[in-house]
Amino acid sequence: MTTPVRDGVLLRRLLPEDAGAAANVERACFSVPWSERVYHATLLLPYSYYYGAFRENELVGTAGLQIIAGEGEISNVAVLPNERRRGIAGSLIRLALSEARELGVSDFTLEVREGNTAALSLYESFGFQIEGRRRNYYTNPTEDALIMWRRSGREVCND
Repeated sequence: MTTPVRDGVLLRRLLPEDAGAAANVERACFSVPWSERVYHATLLLPYSYYYGAFRENELVGTAGLQIIAGEGEISNVAVLPNERRRGIAGSLIRLALSEARELGVSDFTLEVREGNTAALSLYESFGFQIEGRRRNYYTNPTEDALIMWRRSGREVCND
Protein backbone atom coordinates (compact mmCIF):
# COMPACT_ATOMS: atom_id res chain seq x y z
CA MET A 1 0.00 0.00 0.00
CA THR A 2 1.28 3.46 -0.91
CA THR A 3 0.25 6.52 1.08
CA PRO A 4 0.63 10.01 -0.42
CA VAL A 5 1.90 12.65 2.01
CA ARG A 6 2.51 16.01 0.29
CA ASP A 7 4.90 17.65 -2.13
CA GLY A 8 4.92 14.50 -4.27
CA VAL A 9 6.16 12.24 -1.46
CA LEU A 10 4.72 8.73 -1.19
CA LEU A 11 5.12 6.41 1.80
CA ARG A 12 5.21 2.63 1.62
CA ARG A 13 6.71 -0.42 3.33
CA LEU A 14 10.28 -1.09 2.30
CA LEU A 15 10.96 -4.32 0.43
CA PRO A 16 14.19 -6.35 0.45
CA GLU A 17 15.02 -4.88 -2.97
CA ASP A 18 15.01 -1.40 -1.35
CA ALA A 19 17.98 -2.33 0.90
CA GLY A 20 20.59 -0.61 -1.27
CA ALA A 21 18.64 2.64 -1.41
CA ALA A 22 18.00 2.50 2.35
CA ALA A 23 21.73 1.99 2.98
CA ASN A 24 22.42 5.06 0.80
CA VAL A 25 20.07 7.16 2.94
CA GLU A 26 21.83 5.86 6.06
CA ARG A 27 25.25 6.83 4.66
CA ALA A 28 24.01 10.35 4.01
CA CYS A 29 22.58 10.70 7.53
CA PHE A 30 24.58 8.65 10.04
CA SER A 31 28.25 8.42 10.97
CA VAL A 32 27.90 4.64 11.50
CA PRO A 33 25.32 3.56 8.90
CA TRP A 34 23.80 0.14 8.33
CA SER A 35 25.10 -1.69 5.29
CA GLU A 36 22.95 -2.91 2.44
CA ARG A 37 23.44 -6.47 3.71
CA VAL A 38 22.22 -5.61 7.21
CA TYR A 39 19.23 -3.72 5.81
CA HIS A 40 18.34 -6.62 3.51
CA ALA A 41 18.47 -9.13 6.36
CA THR A 42 16.40 -6.86 8.62
CA LEU A 43 13.73 -6.37 5.97
CA LEU A 44 13.25 -10.14 5.86
CA LEU A 45 12.56 -10.47 9.59
CA PRO A 46 8.90 -11.26 10.34
CA TYR A 47 8.75 -8.74 13.20
CA SER A 48 10.33 -5.84 11.25
CA TYR A 49 8.29 -3.15 9.57
CA TYR A 50 10.38 -0.56 7.74
CA TYR A 51 8.93 2.32 5.80
CA GLY A 52 10.24 4.58 3.09
CA ALA A 53 9.40 8.01 1.79
CA PHE A 54 9.80 8.25 -1.97
CA ARG A 55 9.93 11.31 -4.20
CA GLU A 56 9.82 10.48 -7.92
CA ASN A 57 10.76 6.85 -7.11
CA GLU A 58 13.85 7.95 -5.16
CA LEU A 59 14.06 6.94 -1.49
CA VAL A 60 14.48 10.13 0.54
CA GLY A 61 13.67 8.92 4.06
CA THR A 62 13.30 5.81 6.20
CA ALA A 63 11.88 4.77 9.55
CA GLY A 64 11.85 1.34 11.10
CA LEU A 65 9.69 -0.46 13.57
CA GLN A 66 10.40 -3.79 15.20
CA ILE A 67 7.74 -5.44 17.32
CA ILE A 68 9.30 -7.56 20.03
CA ALA A 69 7.44 -9.04 23.02
CA GLY A 70 4.42 -6.84 22.26
CA GLU A 71 6.37 -3.57 22.28
CA GLY A 72 7.45 -1.43 19.38
CA GLU A 73 10.95 -0.13 18.85
CA ILE A 74 11.37 2.77 16.42
CA SER A 75 14.73 2.85 14.62
CA ASN A 76 16.58 4.10 11.57
CA VAL A 77 14.65 7.35 11.24
CA ALA A 78 16.60 9.16 8.54
CA VAL A 79 15.79 11.80 5.95
CA LEU A 80 18.21 13.04 3.32
CA PRO A 81 19.61 16.46 4.31
CA ASN A 82 18.04 18.28 1.33
CA GLU A 83 14.61 16.80 2.20
CA ARG A 84 14.52 17.72 5.90
CA ARG A 85 12.09 20.11 7.58
CA ARG A 86 9.24 19.04 5.26
CA GLY A 87 7.42 16.69 7.64
CA ILE A 88 8.78 13.47 6.12
CA ALA A 89 10.19 11.99 9.34
CA GLY A 90 6.97 12.80 11.19
CA SER A 91 4.89 11.19 8.45
CA LEU A 92 7.00 8.03 8.57
CA ILE A 93 6.75 7.81 12.36
CA ARG A 94 2.99 8.44 12.24
CA LEU A 95 2.60 5.57 9.73
CA ALA A 96 4.72 3.20 11.84
CA LEU A 97 2.79 4.01 15.03
CA SER A 98 -0.55 3.63 13.26
CA GLU A 99 0.27 0.25 11.76
CA ALA A 100 1.70 -0.97 15.08
CA ARG A 101 -1.48 0.05 16.91
CA GLU A 102 -3.48 -2.01 14.38
CA LEU A 103 -1.33 -4.96 15.48
CA GLY A 104 -2.15 -4.27 19.15
CA VAL A 105 1.05 -2.47 20.12
CA SER A 106 0.60 0.47 22.50
CA ASP A 107 4.05 1.00 24.04
CA PHE A 108 7.02 2.18 21.98
CA THR A 109 10.67 2.88 22.65
CA LEU A 110 13.59 4.37 20.75
CA GLU A 111 17.13 5.58 21.25
CA VAL A 112 18.47 8.93 20.12
CA ARG A 113 21.78 10.75 20.34
CA GLU A 114 21.71 13.13 23.27
CA GLY A 115 22.84 16.02 21.06
CA ASN A 116 20.26 15.46 18.30
CA THR A 117 17.90 18.20 19.42
CA ALA A 118 15.81 18.12 16.23
CA ALA A 119 15.06 14.41 16.68
CA LEU A 120 14.39 14.86 20.41
CA SER A 121 11.86 17.57 19.64
CA LEU A 122 10.19 15.41 16.99
CA TYR A 123 9.94 12.38 19.27
CA GLU A 124 8.60 14.49 22.14
CA SER A 125 5.88 15.78 19.80
CA PHE A 126 4.71 12.15 19.49
CA GLY A 127 4.57 11.71 23.26
CA PHE A 128 7.96 10.06 23.80
CA GLN A 129 9.65 10.89 27.08
CA ILE A 130 13.22 10.30 28.23
CA GLU A 131 13.37 7.41 30.69
CA GLY A 132 16.99 6.34 30.56
CA ARG A 133 20.48 6.77 29.19
CA ARG A 134 23.12 4.51 27.67
CA ARG A 135 26.52 6.04 28.33
CA ASN A 136 28.85 6.29 25.33
CA TYR A 137 26.46 4.21 23.22
CA TYR A 138 27.15 6.00 19.95
CA THR A 139 30.53 6.27 18.27
CA ASN A 140 32.03 8.63 15.72
CA PRO A 141 31.61 10.79 17.78
CA THR A 142 31.14 9.12 21.14
CA GLU A 143 27.87 10.24 22.67
CA ASP A 144 25.23 9.01 25.10
CA ALA A 145 21.98 7.55 23.85
CA LEU A 146 18.79 8.74 25.47
CA ILE A 147 16.19 6.01 25.85
CA MET A 148 12.72 7.34 25.20
CA TRP A 149 9.36 5.65 25.74
CA ARG A 150 5.84 6.36 24.66
CA ARG A 151 3.59 4.39 26.95
CA SER A 152 -0.10 3.67 26.50
CA GLY A 153 -2.41 6.25 27.97
CA ARG A 154 -0.26 9.28 27.12
CA GLU A 155 -2.18 12.04 25.44
CA VAL A 156 -0.72 12.84 22.03
CA CYS A 157 -2.32 14.95 19.35
CA ASN A 158 0.35 14.47 16.66
CA ASP A 159 -0.80 11.09 15.45
